[in-house]
Amino acid sequence: MTAADIESTLVGRPDLERPRRRPETGRGRRTAGRVAIHAALIVAGLAMVFPFLWMLLTSFKTLPQLLQDPLSLWPDPWTIDKYVDAWNAVPFAQAYLNSIYICVLAVVGTLITAAMAGYAFARIRFRGSRVLFIVFLATQMIPKQVTLIPFYLLMAEFGWVDSHLSLIVPAMLVNPFAVFLMRQFVLSLPKELEEAALVDGAGRWRTFWSIILPNLKPGLGALSIIVALDVWNSFLFPLVLLNSPDLFTVPLLLASFRGQFGSVDYGLVMAASALATIPMLVAFVIGQRRILNSMAASGLGGR
Repeated sequence: MTAADIESTLVGRPDLERPRRRPETGRGRRTAGRVAIHAALIVAGLAMVFPFLWMLLTSFKTLPQLLQDPLSLWPDPWTIDKYVDAWNAVPFAQAYLNSIYICVLAVVGTLITAAMAGYAFARIRFRGSRVLFIVFLATQMIPKQVTLIPFYLLMAEFGWVDSHLSLIVPAMLVNPFAVFLMRQFVLSLPKELEEAALVDGAGRWRTFWSIILPNLKPGLGALSIIVALDVWNSFLFPLVLLNSPDLFTVPLLLASFRGQFGSVDYGLVMAASALATIPMLVAFVIGQRRILNSMAASGLGGR
């Protein structure tokens, strides 16, 4: 009997057929795996959100509740007096103004210089360009604390100690990550756009401002949020470089506020922390999708 005859015999007898794997079993396993992954992500997300949630709820508690039941989560009763007291206890308005205009100038300057440098490293070939880019990018691996003393001495030579220029100008000119991100975006653009512009008689500057820069809007939007978060939350360099209270940024003012009121009223400290955190948190929530999309488009998303 041939193999074909044996196979036809088995096909003709359902009781002798091999048991086939049900497709529902594989789908069930995949569904169970997805549910487990999502459950783990939800637990991790709650663990990350809980400290901020606790800070926010504590800021609405009264002082008697904090003293009698410090472990309680829900305010009873709710009050906004801590926010009013925190705003009036220290010059928050001046600190907000300082942080806002430092952020705006640093972001605008970084976008311009990073876009130009990224375009130069991506499209303009000159002797030593690759080595220069590697060296420039390698500076990102140097911890900022290592450069603190040389940076302070340099700012002292410029006369920028106790001045916002020491925070704005370096942020505008030296940002390896911003340059790298813009370079990746420029590399993702087709060269035919520039070739068409060159054929029409446009030079390098005209090509950059009219062709390249408008196509970098998604990356520039994401980079602006990243730089704003970094500048707003910067603490070490303002702590070393700024001495006058009227020049303090929000994190620096918050540190002095904690030292003055932290042992007296934790609700007051939590209210001040919320005032310092909420603006950038809102900015990040609004722009998180753009940040993730820009990372994926630039090749930093693991693709």
